[in-house]
Amino acid sequence: MKLILVLFTAMSFLALVPIAQAAGASDTPVSRKPKNPNYVAGEKAIKAKEWQKAIDELLKAADADPSNADTQNYLGYAYRNLGQYDTAIKHYKEALSLNPKHRGALEYMGEAYLKLNDLPAAKKLLASLSDICTFGCEEYDELKEAVEAYEKAKN
Repeated sequence: MKLILVLFTAMSFLALVPIAQAAGASDTPVSRKPKNPNYVAGEKAIKAKEWQKAIDELLKAADADPSNADTQNYLGYAYRNLGQYDTAIKHYKEALSLNPKHRGALEYMGEAYLKLNDLPAAKKLLASLSDICTFGCEEYDELKEAVEAYEKAKN
């Protein structure tokens, strides 16, 4: 009888997982509408490390959909890779105003702060990622590694 109860409990839990996922249990909502063509072109330029082209396309995408946190995050990423850290941080902040739990924006903004020699700001973002990533996440691991490398280089 105990075995049946254990199996029933396990099956009940597993049945709830897809329901929780469908209800938006993740920290980043899934969009069902097609992606803006400028966003897609900007994403492609990011992957090709064509930073200015990415910015040009993503600015158009941001005009068309100003509420897209991913667009703002990618804009920050492209500007950061051009060495324009203040502009990058502005876009990361915008991404976070749209989605306060945007892990990519938290990680990338932390990396931008390290470029500006602002270790306390980077550590604050690392702490935010630690809170958001209950069971760990790639963004936390990468920012933690960047912070540790920065500290080692400064010592």
